[in-house]
Amino acid sequence: MALSPSKPISVYVFDAYGTLFDVHAAVRKNAEGLGPDAQRLSELWRQKQLEYSWIRAMMNRYQDFWTLTEQALDTAFAMVGTADKSMRQTLLDAYWQLDCYPEVPIVLKGLKDRGAKLAILSNGSPAMLEGAVKAAGLDEVFDAVLSVDALKTYKTNMEVYEMATTEFRVFPEAISFQSSNRWDVAGATAFGFRTVWINRTGNPDEYSDLAPAAVLQDLNGLLTLA
Repeated sequence: MALSPSKPISVYVFDAYGTLFDVHAAVRKNAEGLGPDAQRLSELWRQKQLEYSWIRAMMNRYQDFWTLTEQALDTAFAMVGTADKSMRQTLLDAYWQLDCYPEVPIVLKGLKDRGAKLAILSNGSPAMLEGAVKAAGLDEVFDAVLSVDALKTYKTNMEVYEMATTEFRVFPEAISFQSSNRWDVAGATAFGFRTVWINRTGNPDEYSDLAPAAVLQDLNGLLTLA
């Protein structure tokens, strides 16, 4: 599905993990050393990482995203008994330099060449985001890299999405927000952004009352929507 925005879009805001950066790259690169259940480990690592962020936000007991990433990996190891726990530090080191998806640099450059402002709005800690952006060679692309760490909470708290409107001094409808996480798209839609769900894995839709303006398989379609 692809719908044209009803009003001009001047700012493109991207979720980072799963949208720009492949969260499973760290395990995939080390799968042979981890054993036969490496994929299961990676899925649990991501699942627990997000779960911990939601629970922490609801309890108002903030810990930064790197701490949650470490805790989530430890839980994943505990749940996957076949995985080699000696690989823990190797996986954590790899997470600082996750691969970006192949189309990301081209699409971001295309939007930038059209005069759009670009930003990341992420649960990631500032240091994590700096490392990922630098490793992907995207240092000069973004006008802002916004971390929830400034607010000490997590998505889908409405204050998080407000960081983007405050940064660029625009109304929500002037922002196109892209995320691979359907729950994140729901939160951004509730806030008032024009939202685009990057459904890389072909998941079924959820949150029917908070539908995105468009659903794309990857970021390439943004150049057509723009």
